[in-house]
Amino acid sequence: MQRAAEFLDRLPETRRAPLWLTLLCALLWLPGFFTIPPGDRDESRFAQASRQMVETGDYVRIRLGEVERNKKPAGIHWAQAAAVHVLERAGIETRHAIWPYRIPSLLGALAAVLATYHFGRSLVGRRAAFLGAAMLGACLVLVLETHIAKTDAALLGTVAVAMGLFARAYINPQGFTQGQAVAFWLVLGLSVLLKGPIGLMVPLLAGVTLAVADKAWANRAGWLRALHPGWGVPLMVLAAAPWFIAVTIATEGRFITDAIGGDMLSKVGGADENHWGPPGYYAAIFGIIAFPGAFLVLRAIPGAWGDRLQPPTRFLLAWAVPTWLMFEAFTTKLPHYTLPAFPALMLLGASWAMDPLRSPPPRWLHWLSVVALGAVAAGLAAAAVALPRIADSRLSVASLLVLPAAALMALPIRALLQGQAARAGLLAVLCAVPLYWVVLEGVLPRLRAPWLSPRIAELVHRTDPGLPHERFGIVGYHEPSLMFAMGSEIRLLRNGAEAARFLADEPGRLVAVADRDEAAFRAEAATRGLALRERGTVAGFNYSRGRRVAINLYTAGN
Repeated sequence: MQRAAEFLDRLPETRRAPLWLTLLCALLWLPGFFTIPPGDRDESRFAQASRQMVETGDYVRIRLGEVERNKKPAGIHWAQAAAVHVLERAGIETRHAIWPYRIPSLLGALAAVLATYHFGRSLVGRRAAFLGAAMLGACLVLVLETHIAKTDAALLGTVAVAMGLFARAYINPQGFTQGQAVAFWLVLGLSVLLKGPIGLMVPLLAGVTLAVADKAWANRAGWLRALHPGWGVPLMVLAAAPWFIAVTIATEGRFITDAIGGDMLSKVGGADENHWGPPGYYAAIFGIIAFPGAFLVLRAIPGAWGDRLQPPTRFLLAWAVPTWLMFEAFTTKLPHYTLPAFPALMLLGASWAMDPLRSPPPRWLHWLSVVALGAVAAGLAAAAVALPRIADSRLSVASLLVLPAAALMALPIRALLQGQAARAGLLAVLCAVPLYWVVLEGVLPRLRAPWLSPRIAELVHRTDPGLPHERFGIVGYHEPSLMFAMGSEIRLLRNGAEAARFLADEPGRLVAVADRDEAAFRAEAATRGLALRERGTVAGFNYSRGRRVAINLYTAGN
């Protein structure tokens, strides 16, 4: 405990703490950031829609190919387009690579980590805030989200900043300035532009919970007056409303109808895209998604509840618990949905670890947290070794490096068993670095079977380097990553017969046919007397549909 305290004392010193955290995040997040191909389906959908904004100059409507994408607001697309524009102004042609579209996710996650440290100091102290921020940066789910070009890591950044400002208003309403109130409402407006009402729900639920928990509303509502909702709410609406008005006009109201009725309500009342999960789903997977810091959070829960009368602990519980329960109530469940609660949870875990008077957890919870840490590390190692064998039928030498990397997790487990909780937390974060490097840089980018779209695009380019994209059609594989790899002009064909007609209608065309449509394609080609020339095959695993697929490329002629 003493050594960990001394080390943590040196790291968070005033100006250097954010630099140390930024360096740590770079070590955790940059592996695979540039090399993992575009993922299906959400990442490629978001990135392609943003690229079409860059290409068309239309920053109001969101389109995927020729189809309106009326699901999420335009904020993340603006951020991704801005990243592309900045890089291109610097002379870096990047709009056809995926990593520029991931930059807003990375910056949002960094904002969340730095905000957790900056605002957490007034809640749990400087050393615990630093440890909590480091644990947040190392969370498996956040590490993965920094590698995905979509909304959730950026949303977490806005939530962490807004809730940090809310915490200051709650703890010290007299010292909360109007400038901080302005920042609070503007950040909430930004969160609405990123993901609609989700970011807004976190402070709203926390505020209602605090009002009920504090009981003496009239005497304890200083934080509400400090936030100035009378002019703050209109300011938030003013920040977000112009785009909503513009897109409503541009789409004749379809965006609002589709986004609320077709996207948001389907997640609340139905299993959107088959992502159903029972109540308790997030609690069951917490040890995985919050790895490697989950073990400290689990151990801190009983003590945090017992300490709920203290304003900092009460605020963190009011932040985390209602948000968690809201997502547990949704029928659609994805591992990253609970991310907005993670800064509070990590601060609670770090606060418990740094408290010399902390109460030990129940014996069953002690062993559960120890087993969770070791089991997740072992599971990641097993997956990294098995994936190349399962996907590509080969043994990857690079993946074997995951074994010593995972074995390093014995160090925090040993420290934990010796009663050095803070040291265990810090060691767990540091030991996650080589583990993530091997998995995200050494294994995932080197797989072949899951990354079908780049390989199809490469085969088409080798076959006809100058082929206009509208002369290429494909049937049986319509994943968004292919549109990102080849452009929105490609033709997505409905069946094998249509693929044969597409190939026959105009010379110089190429068509790709998945194995399930091969018979219908050849039958229609024979009916038309069309001679087929096979130019290559791409075989792999379509993980979005959970099946293997072989795609053959054809031209007309002998």
